[in-house]
Amino acid sequence: MLKTIGAQTIEDLFRDIPEAIRYRGVLPMSPALDEFSLLEHMKEMAGRNADTDRYASFLGAGIYDHHIPVVINHMISRSEFYTAYTPYQPEISQGELQAIFEFQSYICELTGMAVANASMYDGVTALSEAGALASGATKRRQLVISRTVHPEARETVRTMARGLNLEVVEVGYANGVTDLGALKAAVTGDTAAVLVQSPNFFGCVEDIAAIEPIIHGVKGLLVVSANPMSLGLLEPPGKLGADIVVGDAQPLGISQSLGGPTCGFFAVAEPLMRRMPGRIVGQTTDIDGNRGFVLTLQAREQHIRREKATSNICSNQALLALCVSIYLSTMGKEGLREAANLNLQKAHYAARQLAEQRGFKLPFSAPFFNEFVVRLPEGTSVKEINLELLKAGFLSGYDLGIPYPELKGHMLVAVTEKRTKDEIDRFASRLGELA
Repeated sequence: MLKTIGAQTIEDLFRDIPEAIRYRGVLPMSPALDEFSLLEHMKEMAGRNADTDRYASFLGAGIYDHHIPVVINHMISRSEFYTAYTPYQPEISQGELQAIFEFQSYICELTGMAVANASMYDGVTALSEAGALASGATKRRQLVISRTVHPEARETVRTMARGLNLEVVEVGYANGVTDLGALKAAVTGDTAAVLVQSPNFFGCVEDIAAIEPIIHGVKGLLVVSANPMSLGLLEPPGKLGADIVVGDAQPLGISQSLGGPTCGFFAVAEPLMRRMPGRIVGQTTDIDGNRGFVLTLQAREQHIRREKATSNICSNQALLALCVSIYLSTMGKEGLREAANLNLQKAHYAARQLAEQRGFKLPFSAPFFNEFVVRLPEGTSVKEINLELLKAGFLSGYDLGIPYPELKGHMLVAVTEKRTKDEIDRFASRLGELA
């Protein structure tokens, strides 16, 4: 290879780096290992991870330990799916295009919206793109976002807003949900959109029907970030007046993978269809009248003039979107509703068990789905408690004092359909003992 490119040694490849700043020693690494030794070493390191095969997880905060039907991994491991990339040539990409079309159709069914795109990087990206869309559609420069939205999502929205010279106004919460009085005061004639999450970061269900007239009264847009699993039970945001519905599809058949990747979804009312980021797969017919699929309405700069583009998002999570489609087709309407109901019932059972522990309290009385906040006894360190619970075989709840200083000593607990009554009882008992 060196001969082919005209180099004498490996050092020649680095000659553009000034001599004075080159590293001349030997990097402090272990010696080379043979194949067997390397595999054993990697297995040992991987074994240090606290995974949900060996630990009962009560940790949510955006990534959840849901049941994944075995058929999903079987299907996405087929080479025609996991090697597929961008389906630019429809004549040889019908399978991939149909899979994405099915994903879009499912998302429309779940959210109650007219049109969905071919998927986004994740739910956080989708929310920031929704803010950008709202500003472009309304020609306004202000976004109002609730503090009950995931803290990382709010950070990403602010990052996006800086690039577009938008103002982001945060609104506080009361009893675990958006403070409607503060929201009314924050919304003005320059507000492009109100951004809320429901169920929100605390697990509480927002009153979308009450928020809708506040923003629509000034002709702005309502953006709702939703947990898709909850939509097996809750009224779709589209039926409650949302203009844009986004979220992360990870609860629908996508593994946690130590935090990612996941798959975002993005759905809009029909008037906003041509402003959606990414692209849409459309259904059509070929010259012989046979059903077929094509990419359509591609509003990103790779396909149209840069100054006309609505977004520069450059890909979609096709393989993970396929996981979602397989999950929903496997579960069906009744299966999704049953899974959602198990999440709801088990979370409420866990909340009751924790509330009975001495010194524990549920600070919010707002309705919640599969995640809730519990306040530990005065002076208890959530971090120290979590380390002790890890020794007992539990991945415990998220420390809310990190993003919300006023909630120091509060824990965010998630309970999915996978948690058994025995696991919940042992978790509540051990947490009570430690606190």
